[in-house]
Amino acid sequence: MTPPAWAAELLTTVCSDAGVAPPRILWRNRRGQNSTGVTRRADGLVAVRAGSDPVDQRLTLLHELAHWLAPTVRRRRRGRSVHHGRDFYAVAFELYRCHGLADADVLRLESARYRSSLRHAVALGVNGALEALAAHRSTIRARPRRRWRVLVPEHAVRLEREGRWTVCVTCRQRVVGVNLVRIRRARRPVRHVLMTAAAS
Repeated sequence: MTPPAWAAELLTTVCSDAGVAPPRILWRNRRGQNSTGVTRRADGLVAVRAGSDPVDQRLTLLHELAHWLAPTVRRRRRGRSVHHGRDFYAVAFELYRCHGLADADVLRLESARYRSSLRHAVALGVNGALEALAAHRSTIRARPRRRWRVLVPEHAVRLEREGRWTVCVTCRQRVVGVNLVRIRRARRPVRHVLMTAAAS
């Protein structure tokens, strides 16, 4: 659907101020309060699925535009990229500040999605970030420690297709991504244990 007028205007303003060509924007509504988004540089596209919270809509669009403007992510070892690192948040927090979002809203909404955003916010001097990070750490320390028990003892992983997924024959656990590649390439059988949280 066509993005709302404020979103189209915001996109034009942000890209004009940065001196870059604007992406195409796809806008859809979704149920619930929170919005989601994705930026595909290769396709020249920013897509937003907008929830009912207007502040979160604005933050989500600015978050995706920060991906559009931020330097290309640097590579780490083993090919992993830093998607939401310090360079990204330096751009994102500046956009939030320049386009009318209160620091308290930014910290609340960003940290609900990416806890690491609080650490970057502290380093970048965002007002209230130090207190928000301390409160988050205090909450984690106050949680009871989870106890674990063995659900399926250690066994060799044998792969089998189950619909669209690849699973371990013994424990039926899905095997995806780099773990699937590693197991398929392994010269010796890969072993694992399936754990579960013990009832308190």
